[in-house]
Amino acid sequence: MLAAALLVALLPLRLFAAELPALTGRVVDNAGIIDAGTKAALTQKLADFETKGSDQIVVATIPSLDGEEIEPYANRLFRFWKLGQAKENNGVLLLVAPSDHKMRIEVGYGLEGTLTDLHTKLIIENDMVPAFRAGDFSGGISKAVDDMVMVLNGNPEELEARGKRNEHAPLNTDNLFFAVFIGIWALIFFGGLAASVLPPIFGQKLGPGRYRWLGMTFEPGHRSSGGWSSGSSGGGWSSGGGGGGFSGGGGSSGGGGSSGSW
Repeated sequence: MLAAALLVALLPLRLFAAELPALTGRVVDNAGIIDAGTKAALTQKLADFETKGSDQIVVATIPSLDGEEIEPYANRLFRFWKLGQAKENNGVLLLVAPSDHKMRIEVGYGLEGTLTDLHTKLIIENDMVPAFRAGDFSGGISKAVDDMVMVLNGNPEELEARGKRNEHAPLNTDNLFFAVFIGIWALIFFGGLAASVLPPIFGQKLGPGRYRWLGMTFEPGHRSSGGWSSGSSGGGWSSGGGGGGFSGGGGSSGGGGSSGSW
C-alpha cells in the first residue's frame, strides 16, 4: 500500500523529467535552427576543445519552454545531462528556446570563476541577441561558442574590451532625438493607444509581447510588466539523457551564468 502511494507521488516528477531531451551529442538542435554545416563545425570544435582541456560545452536548442522559466529549465537539463567532469564540475550549457525568444548560458560550479556572469552577459548581448534579431541563429551560436572557448582558454581580455567599446559607443543623437520627440508627442495625444503601438515599433523586444522603450517595459494588452530575467546553473559530466555514444561525466551546477531574450 505504501509502495503504491509512493509510486503515485513520484509519477508526476518522472513525467516532468521525461520532458527533457536526450543528450545525443555536443550539439542537440531539437528546434532545428542550426544549419548542417555549422552543426558539424561546432561539434568538431567542441570535441577538440574538450580533448585539450577537459572542459565540456554543449549547445542545445528546444522549440519551446512550455511555460517554464528558462533558468530552472536550464538547471534541470544541465543536471539531467550531468555536464562536465564529476570532480571538476566544468561543464557549460548554451540553451536557446526560439519560440520563447529566450537564451541562457549555464555555467558549472568549477568554471564560475573563469566564465563569469559578466562574460556570459557580454556574450549573450553582443554575440547572440544582434544575430538572433537578424534571424542568424547559426552565426550567433557559433560566435558565442567561439567567445566561450576564448575565455575558458584564458583569454578574456578581447571580450571584455569589446564590451567596454560597445558600452561607450557614441549615440546617434539625431535618431535618439527623433525617437524621443515622436514618442512624447504620441503619448500626449494618443495615450493608451500609443503605449500599445509604439513600443513594438521603436522599443527593444524582451520576449513575446514584452518591449523596453524610453526606459520602461511595456506589455501591450496587459496591466503589468516586467524586465528580462537572469540566473544560472553549472556543470559536470554524466548523462541521464545520454545517447549516440556521447554523455556527460557526472557533474552539477548551481548559480553561474546569464539569461537573455531578443
